[in-house]
Amino acid sequence: MFLSFRNQKMAATQNHMLRVYVTRDTALKLTLLERPKSVEELKEIMQERFKPRLDGDFSLHYEDPDFDGDLCLLVDIQELPLKGTLRVVRSEGDTSSTASSDTLILPHVPALQRQKSWPDHFVVPGFGYEMEHILEEGNRVYEESGKFLKLKRSQKSEILKKMAETIYSFKPYPHVKELSVAAQALITANPCLRMTAGDDGELGWKRHLGYKVASNRNNLAKAGVAEVAINTGKGSRNNPDNDHPHQNIKKARKAEVNYIINLPKDQTPATLETMREEILHEVEKTEKKQLVIGKLMNTTYALRCQEIVGALVAPWVKDVVDRWPALLMESQVFADFHRINNVTLRNPFYKELDRHMPKLITLFRDKATKTGKIAEELAKLIRIYDLQVNF
Repeated sequence: MFLSFRNQKMAATQNHMLRVYVTRDTALKLTLLERPKSVEELKEIMQERFKPRLDGDFSLHYEDPDFDGDLCLLVDIQELPLKGTLRVVRSEGDTSSTASSDTLILPHVPALQRQKSWPDHFVVPGFGYEMEHILEEGNRVYEESGKFLKLKRSQKSEILKKMAETIYSFKPYPHVKELSVAAQALITANPCLRMTAGDDGELGWKRHLGYKVASNRNNLAKAGVAEVAINTGKGSRNNPDNDHPHQNIKKARKAEVNYIINLPKDQTPATLETMREEILHEVEKTEKKQLVIGKLMNTTYALRCQEIVGALVAPWVKDVVDRWPALLMESQVFADFHRINNVTLRNPFYKELDRHMPKLITLFRDKATKTGKIAEELAKLIRIYDLQVNF
């Protein structure tokens, strides 16, 4: 027991040694005597240590070993590694002197947008001091006698409301399996909340969570939250000719995090349309202002989503590109991908491209032996590739 306590104490006081990339090619060493209390506190420490290199708005990404070192947004300070690499990611609107051309620039994700997708391990939220005390006492009684905790209606509602809000922070339309995971996490953290004995002790909570999540969506839709409001107003007594409520429901596709959002509070469709026209003019220029285009594209993201997702008939790609020509720019492809998925596309894309390149080259060589204009062009490219490889 003494050794266990000693090991925990040593782990708590172990230094953090971090390599921080303030630009794409500039790394600085950061040593912390203890883990900061929050990500914001860590950013303040970095700004103080690395002044004046690190000013303005930025977020932090860390190389996650669970995903082969791919970058992940640092949201929970508990995810900060004891020894690892952090990358400074600046928002598009940051025009400070440190936002040089070699700095990784990605769109800033507003707090109202979803920051993360469904987690690998669902963490049960806190329920307030009084409720936590009730659960702690209930768990103690359960361990001693195996007696389940009987909650009042208001207490159960409090737990369900908090759980539903946490689930919504990851996904507005969770799958049944995901509700089961959340319910299992709840009774694992608080065994006294089991409704039945055995492996299906979470079954009742899963059903209750399903109803509460649906009720939460209904309230948010009435409040005008775009990603759930888009599915209201279907067939009813007042609108009998509309589609059935359970048909053609628009949800986020796999890996999407922010597929449709509300317009910015200080903007209207008219002002955003004016910005869209500004983008058209900027893209036509010979020397394009990347930061200006990026800022306009970030601000008009909600309008773009509502045009595409909210359309009764899916628009053609050509029509979308004609209205938003900046989407043909590499930087904006990466930026829009980050807006939708909160994932940095560049690193995983090139990694997968390298992995598939040998098979692609073999395929292209086979195509180059055929006849036709495409085959002739491929043959030229293959010859250039062979010259570069053999040089």
